[in-house]
Amino acid sequence: MLEINRDFVKEAKALIMDKINDKKVADIFEKCINNTIDTTVKIQDDETTFIITGDIPAMWLRDSVCQIRPYLLFAKENKGIQKMIEGLIKNHYKLIKIDPYANAFNESANGNGHHDDITEMLPEVWERKYEVDSLCFSLQLVYLYWKVTGKTDHINNEFTEVSNIILDLWKREQNHEKESAYRFQRLNSRARNNLDRGGLGTKTTYTGMTWSGFRPSDDACAYGYLVPSNMFAYTVLGYLVEIAKVLLNNEELASKAEVLRNEIEDGIQKYGIVHNKKYGSMYAYEVDGLGNSFLVDDANVPSLLSIPLIGYRKNDDPTYVNTRNYILSEDNQYYYKGKYAKGIGSPHTPEGYIWHISLAIEGLTSDTQKEKLDKIMMMKETDGDTLFMHESFDPNDPKNFTREWFSWANSMYCELVMDYCGLSLKEYI
Repeated sequence: MLEINRDFVKEAKALIMDKINDKKVADIFEKCINNTIDTTVKIQDDETTFIITGDIPAMWLRDSVCQIRPYLLFAKENKGIQKMIEGLIKNHYKLIKIDPYANAFNESANGNGHHDDITEMLPEVWERKYEVDSLCFSLQLVYLYWKVTGKTDHINNEFTEVSNIILDLWKREQNHEKESAYRFQRLNSRARNNLDRGGLGTKTTYTGMTWSGFRPSDDACAYGYLVPSNMFAYTVLGYLVEIAKVLLNNEELASKAEVLRNEIEDGIQKYGIVHNKKYGSMYAYEVDGLGNSFLVDDANVPSLLSIPLIGYRKNDDPTYVNTRNYILSEDNQYYYKGKYAKGIGSPHTPEGYIWHISLAIEGLTSDTQKEKLDKIMMMKETDGDTLFMHESFDPNDPKNFTREWFSWANSMYCELVMDYCGLSLKEYI
């Protein structure tokens, strides 16, 4: 077990009682924040950090960052948390160099996972569903750790190497049809696990955005340009430009990132905005550059709901406001209502089930304390009497839920509660 001074948990719990004065809210926080450290984090012999997602013995690049995000709030003064995060960054570098297209990895080269998939699998890889957001979260973690702690040892030659790998991949995937060798098929499985056209995916044309095979839910994209993931890429490319200029004095890397960033933004503005008769100009979830668009939002992050949280636009941006109004209505086919909750779900889980992650994002992107508290209380009342958050739950009977052990959802609850109490990462994003 990782040795971390837990005084920050006691102090945070006292703050919660002072600001919210609800014992169950504080108890859920304590249980969730300790559970991630106690059950999902392992320091390897090479001092890298391996973090399983929960009930699956593999590490997702995205999930591992989201799982430790609330600990960033306490990292500046806590050496144990610093060791955990620095080890995770080091492991991300190693794994991205092994396969930047992979979304989930094994603890060692043990060959576990989905090795019957038709793609270029390596023994270190658990799953090779290419998702733009996986690489975004890696860059975000590097940047936030620098900003929160002031530490820069992790921004080194290996960081430059990995950054160039990411930039080259995203550049190549702007022209997925002609330049990409990536293919993925999982035969004899549900359709959302498989890419059309022999693993190439549905047809796209150049837009300036970068292509993604899968969503952060690990479901296949209906159309290859996943707009919220491109928004996230735009944000973290800005981080990379800043790092290259301020810390590395590397104008070549800065220029390379800035050119790609501008191309992605041009693509979002030209192809990612649609006009809806009821809501006005709003962002589409996915597009293909050929005139097709998917107007929806999924619970997984990055999502359209999370636009302010991923740093693409402020929450008073008119197009975001229109989009938010749409996706938090029943016009979004994945928005559900029940006796105990209303919010966004996903085709990844049973129809009608709401995600605790989406409730947390709804609170984190609100500009009112009342709405934040409403979401905290909604999450508290839908824990299924477990003092944990879950992947999804039945809003009419929260004791029916998926994934009893899902660390990402637990951490999102903790981040929302801390945000309400005045401890937030927003000033760095």
